Amino acid sequence: VQVVESGGGSVRAGGSLRLSCKASGYIVSGSCMAWFRQRPGRGRERVAIMDGRGIIDYANAVKGRFTISKDNFENILYLQMNNLEPADTAMYSCAAVDGRTCTTGFDYWGQGTQVTVSS
Repeated sequence: VQVVESGGGSVRAGGSLRLSCKASGYIVSGSCMAWFRQRPGRGRERVAIMDGRGIIDYANAVKGRFTISKDNFENILYLQMNNLEPADTAMYSCAAVDGRTCTTGFDYWGQGTQVTVSS
């Protein structure tokens, strides 16, 4: 199983980016997946999560600005990030559970993609 992120980059505050997490050897549809980030000097935090039923939850800091979604045909998890702020600067990683629910730990992790937001 591999999950590989892409789409990071450098943008100005107020800009947008869309992150992608391409899965191989793993079925995105019906599975629990999430986006995490690690900001400089801080621990890893969960940004957005979608379980196998499509139920979604966001961290308070990104609600209304970020959207998690899946393309089941392409087997990709997305994170659309709008109105980016310098505080969103982080390494973003996707994670996947080998199952439908999100009650267990994540089994697969990507290497991450860097997002840098300048003021």
